[in-house]
Formats: sequence, structure tokens, C-alpha cells
Amino acid sequence: MDEKSSSNSHHRLLIVLLMVLLFGVIMIQYVCPSRSECQMLHQLGSWFEGGSATGSRSSGNEIQDGLQKDPYIAEDGALVRFVPRFNFTIADLNRGVDFNIKGDDVIVFLHIQKTGGTTFGRHLVRNIQLERPCECHAGQKKCTCYRPGKKETWLFSRFSTGWSCGLHADWTELTSCVPSRMDSQEAPENLPSRNYYYITILRDPVSRYLSEWRHVQRGATWRSSKHVCDGRSPTLFELPSCYSGDDWSGCSLQEFMDCPYNLANNRQTRMLADLSLVGCYNVSTMSEDERWAVLLESAKRNLRGMAFFGLTEYQRKTQYLFERTFNLEFIAPFTQLNGTRASSVEVPSETQYRILQLNRWDVELYEYARDLFLQRFQVARQQERRQARARRQQERRRLRGRLTTKQGRQLKPTATPRQPVSLSVVTEEQLRGKAGGDTVESEVLLPDWWDLDENGTMEDYTDNVEQW
Repeated sequence: MDEKSSSNSHHRLLIVLLMVLLFGVIMIQYVCPSRSECQMLHQLGSWFEGGSATGSRSSGNEIQDGLQKDPYIAEDGALVRFVPRFNFTIADLNRGVDFNIKGDDVIVFLHIQKTGGTTFGRHLVRNIQLERPCECHAGQKKCTCYRPGKKETWLFSRFSTGWSCGLHADWTELTSCVPSRMDSQEAPENLPSRNYYYITILRDPVSRYLSEWRHVQRGATWRSSKHVCDGRSPTLFELPSCYSGDDWSGCSLQEFMDCPYNLANNRQTRMLADLSLVGCYNVSTMSEDERWAVLLESAKRNLRGMAFFGLTEYQRKTQYLFERTFNLEFIAPFTQLNGTRASSVEVPSETQYRILQLNRWDVELYEYARDLFLQRFQVARQQERRQARARRQQERRRLRGRLTTKQGRQLKPTATPRQPVSLSVVTEEQLRGKAGGDTVESEVLLPDWWDLDENGTMEDYTDNVEQW
């Protein structure tokens, strides 16, 4: 008898230890979801889960850090928990548009230099599933992107219409040029006017600045840019050049930073703002700080009002939000490429600080844009999960069995105590069936635990604590 009780005690002790280990592993996932944050704890968890991990992979659902692998999580090494810094309205965060490709609507791509816009522009003309795909031919710089059944374009971009409003036209140029340009070529069928959906891509200011320097160093220029504002281009006095020759090839980073007229400084803020608010390129109308403060607020306002914008550092999320916004799908997924020429440049800390100072308005704009972008992504993912949950619940209702009852037949619960939850109840339709002579159907209701996973903590956790 003593041996049996001793054996039972050992079994209980083993069960308790096993439960403690399981609880510890679960807590690791909640306290530290990212492997990069708590490598030691996750290593311990992986030792414990070693046997079950293989089984999880074989089922076809990849498991990562205790959660089903999400293709949008940690694509960029961002923070595990995103904490919003800015308050946005519901309208700012819900950016679905009713884009009618068969009507007169037009997507306008504002291409800022060295933000990955060339790659994104190619996605627009080559990688979207369309009823009438864009026609792109080898050796031709532009593709023909016509609407179904019409010889009218739905996309205004470098690879569809060319630089019709000037090389790398900014917000000020595009908003004044695109409508007149489109109407002169294709008069809208439905007056008064067509809808223009502006989109753009932003990039980390330091990386973008270094990338532009490397591009200029190799001999690239944008001398043919018009910089039209209030109907005219700036004079040479208003916009002096940083170099005297045909290009600025071979310039050092120090020379690039030292030019006070360099348009690379705060380029993203300037290109997204309404320059007419500050007298265009006439810098004598107000102080420099006042001028840039106005431009920054204008850029933020225009960015919020855009139908869509993406971030170079978040390729998969950019793809996801574009698809959700325009109800279009890309054929192949976007790829996150971190090995750019800018990333290969080793810059001393003091030089990085200088670049940050030169681009401090872009830094502020990018932080604002990143916050808005990630909040939009979070809202869109939560909406998607709620919609998926609603579809699953609807599917479960369809799978519920139905039983038929004849007139006068009534389902009666038994008086047996502690009886398990019954799978059938008498519906109002069945009771009303007594009065008629038709056969009625009574829906089989499933027990409460059937939909337990719909209210489980794991989905709520991933809804509210998105891994970025």
C-alpha cells in the first residue's frame, strides 16, 4: 500500500512539474514574443518544444515563436510592440477607396527620388492582377495601361505616361498638371470630373540621403526637372546649382552635405508639401524655420489625404495596404531587400548626426508617416481578423445539423440530473408549427464550447499587440 501511494505521489509530482514547464513556455511567448528580444528564454522554449515543432511544420502551418507565422511580422526588425505616438481620426486610418478602373478614376504615383519608387512603379505596371493587364514590351520604357474596353489609361506614372508633368514632379506640380493633362488627352465621360488617387513611397531619411549621394556621385542628375510652382519654374537666383559642370560625379559626401542649395536636404517634405504656401522657391518671404514648419504641416496634411502611401522599409506591409486600399491584388509578393548601396556605406557617427540635422524636417515627417502607416496596418489587420472570424462563425452555422419534426411533435428535455448540454432546442418556428400542417425544421444548437476559440486569448493578443 505504501509503495502504491508513493508511486502515485511521484506521478502527481511529475504532472505538476510538467504543468509548470508548460506554463513557463506559454509565458515566454507572452512576455517576450520576439526571438531577438529574449534569445536565452526562447532557446529554452525551443528545447522543450523540439519534438512538437516538427509536427507543426508538417501540418503546413508554420509556427514561429509559439504563434502561427505571420508573413507581415518582423519583416524589418522593427519593435515587437508598436506604441502609437500620434492620434489620428477613423477616416485617416480606414483608407479603402472605391477605385473604378472601368470608369474614369486615375491612380497618380508621386515618385520621390531614391525611395524604391522605381521598383514599386514596375509592380504597378507588371505585377497587378487585372482584367486587362498593362502591355509592356522589351526595349520600351513605358507600358500601355488601358482600362477594360477603353483606350484610356488608369495609371499616371513614370512607366505608363512617362514624366508628363516633369521629371520627378512633386505634389505642387502634379496637382496642378495632372488634371489638365489628363483632360486634354482623355475627356471624362461622366462630368464634372474624374477621381485622382495620389500615392507615394517614403524612405528612412538617412538611408535615402546616402542613396541619393551615391547616385549623384555616379553622375546622375535631375537637371531636367521643372520645379514648376505658381505657373513658373524658379530662377537661377532662387534655386542655384551645387556644381558648375554637366554633373556632380565624383563628389565626396562632405561636398554633398556642404552645399546649402542641395535639394536632397529634406527632399521628401518639400516634394509632398504645397510650395505655394511659402512663396514657392523664394526664400525671402519668411525665416527658414518658419518656412519649413509650414512645409512640414502641409506635407503631413497631404500625406494623410493621399489614398495610399508605403514605406521602403516595410515592403510586405506596403503591398498589403495597397491591396486593401484599392481592392487589387499583386501577382508576386514584394521582397524586402536590405542590401542597398546606401546600407553598404560606412558612415561615422558624427557624419550621421550631420545628415540628421540636414534632414531634420524629413526625420519628423518620416516618424509621423511611419506611425500613421503602422496604425493603418494594425487597423486593417484587425478588420481582416474580425471578418475572418465572422466568416468562420457563419460557416459553423451552416454546418449545424437540422432535424425535422412533424405537426404536434415537441422536443422534451429529460429529467436526468447533470445531463450534458443538449444539442437541440425547440425553436419558435417549431412551436408555431403546431398551428399549421407543414413540416418544420428545428436548428440544432451546438454547445457553448463550440465557438470558444472565437473568443480565445491568443487572437485577442495578436489583435492588440501586433508584432512589427
